[in-house]
This record gives sequence, C-alpha cells and structure tokens, in this order.
Amino acid sequence: MLTSIQKFIHHESAGGFALMAATAFALVVANSPLAAHYAALLQTPTVFGIGGFVIDKPLLLWVNDGLMAIFFYLVGLELKRELLEGELADRRQALLPAIAAIGGMTVPALVYLACTQGDPLALRGWAIPTATDIAFALGVLTLLGRRVPAGLKVFLVSLAIIDDLGAVLIIALFYSEGLSLAALAIAAGCLLLLYALNRRGVTDWFPYLLIGLVLWAAVLKSGVHATLAGVAAAFFLPLRARNAQGESPLRAMEGSLHGSVAFFVLPVFAFFNAGVPLAGMGPASLLEPAPLGIALGLLLGKQLGVFGFAWLALRSGLGKLPEGVGLRHIYGAAVLCGIGFTMSLFIAGLAFDAESARLADVSRLGILVGSTLSAIMGYILLARAPR
Repeated sequence: MLTSIQKFIHHESAGGFALMAATAFALVVANSPLAAHYAALLQTPTVFGIGGFVIDKPLLLWVNDGLMAIFFYLVGLELKRELLEGELADRRQALLPAIAAIGGMTVPALVYLACTQGDPLALRGWAIPTATDIAFALGVLTLLGRRVPAGLKVFLVSLAIIDDLGAVLIIALFYSEGLSLAALAIAAGCLLLLYALNRRGVTDWFPYLLIGLVLWAAVLKSGVHATLAGVAAAFFLPLRARNAQGESPLRAMEGSLHGSVAFFVLPVFAFFNAGVPLAGMGPASLLEPAPLGIALGLLLGKQLGVFGFAWLALRSGLGKLPEGVGLRHIYGAAVLCGIGFTMSLFIAGLAFDAESARLADVSRLGILVGSTLSAIMGYILLARAPR
C-alpha cells in the first residue's frame, strides 16, 4: 500500500511541474504573434466516422471530451483501489478527508454564488472553484521535501480523490443536457457487459477496453458528458483477481496510465485550455463577478471549507489526524486545495460555451490567479510549519 501511494505521489508531483510548464507555454503563445495560429489549432475540425456514426468536433473538444476521458478513467481506478484496499477503506481514516472534501466543495460554491448573485449567466459557473488539482498541489509539496510529513501527502491524496468524485457527480447532475434515451440505453448495455466480464473473472484488459470505447461513444452522444464513461468503466476492472502475469489487472492498468496521464494527457489539456488572451484585460477584469467569485472561492473558500470541516470532524471524534500531522499542516494543505486549475478549467469549459466567450476568458483568469495565490500561500504556510 505504501509503495502504491509513493508511486502515485511521485507521478502526480512530477506531473505538476509538467502542468506548470504547459500552462506557461500556453499563456506565452496565446499572447504572442502566434495567437492566431493557436486559436486556429483549437478550432481545427476533426472528424471520425464509421458508417452512419460520425463524431465531428473541433480539436479542443476532442481533447476535453476524449483525451480527458483517460484522466477520468485513471481517477476511477484510483478511487476503486482506495475504497477497497487503501486509505478510504478504513472508516476512521476516510472520514477526515471525506468531510474536509465536502467542506472544500460547499464553501467555495457559496462564495462564488455570493459574488455572482443577480447574474444568471455567471451563476452557471458555481462549481468552478469547488475543484482541487492534485498534480499541482503535490508538486508544491514536493518543493518542501522532508519538511512535509508523509501522512499529510496521504491526507491530501485521499481528499483530492474524493474531490474528483464530487466533480464527476456535479458534471453528471448539472452539466449534462439534451439527453438521448437511445444512446443511454446503449451505454447501459455496455455497463452490463462490463459487469458480466467482471463477474466471470475475465482479467484480460482488451475486452474491457473495447467495450469501454463503445461506452464512451454512447455517453458522448447521450448528452451526458463523455468523460463520465471513464469513471464508470474503471469500476469494473478487477482489483483482486490475477492476470496471466500474476498481477492485479487494476493495479497494472493504473501503473501503466500514471505516466501518460501525468506527462501527456494533463499537459496537453493545460496547453489547450490555459491560453488566456490578456489583451484588453487588467486588474479591473478580475473584479468582475465571475472571476472574482472564482478567485475568492479558490483562495478563501477552499481553505475555510477544508480546514473548517476537518476541524469539526476532529472535534466531534469522527476523524483522526494522520501520524505526525498537526492542525497547522492541515491548514496548509487546505490552502493548497485552492489550486483548482485542471478540473476548474474543465468545469469552466462546460459552464461557459462559445456564446459566453468573455465569461470563459475572465473565468480562466480567475482560476489562474486564485490557483497561483493558493500555491504561494500554501507553500509559505507549510514551509513555516513545525517538522
């Protein structure tokens, strides 16, 4: 178990630096003479079809709907492993990050709603500051080295996984529209096939992958966001069975995906989504309701929600602190949870479409500012915390 966590943290923290580089590159390109080429790249028409089945989307949506499904598949694998054999399998161990994660989603949403009340279009972005980017957060922790207790990293990983599950539920419930019953029926059939494979003890990954691709296409056409297919498919890959190589199929798949997700999927997503054109934007842009709500939700709402709910869990006896971790460490981690970035950008893309391009741009500005300030503040707090 410790080895799995160490591998997870290694990939996620190193991936955080790749994310930072991709973000910086996107910002430079989007505000350089190459800006027109960057915009054209995002809107490049990309078509895939078999017979009468056609998917016609710009390249940006192939990244957000297709490539990110791999990320969500990995999230599903991690969540299943944690629930069955990891930190979340122990009720007392799981309650502290679970309760903290609930606070970390609720309070930022309330902060955002308070800033955008009276603006029905901006209100669609209420879920943007509820997310936590574990790769960025662990990247900051890595900079602190041994000054950070190992138990704090485990706490942060557990909280972020629960946070990702919350984001998946939010996307399914609030950002799905125009449902197709026929496509949903095909998706349900795929889930039944995956369940049958699991019950029969099939350990070869290929049939799971094949049915998973059909599931993704069906969910894409159903009106429910396609990335949810990744989480659903992941839950059917066996964890405790052994394949021909004597490995757990889930653990083997998780290990093989970590590197590609950390160093390819998420950096590509960041490059396609973080390029905010700053022309015509100034400090006043950040004071508009949506970006202000996002920045304050990430910087203040996250730390108040995560730390406040964690403190209540400890006071009530529902949760317990990890070994070697004090309240100052929990507060520093709560501030780092304000690094929303990847999931915040993802939800912003769902909340604001092409008809609300101005809101999409200033929202990304709010995400970048809120996440950056949270990273700096969290680093300083944890650097000064007792060893």
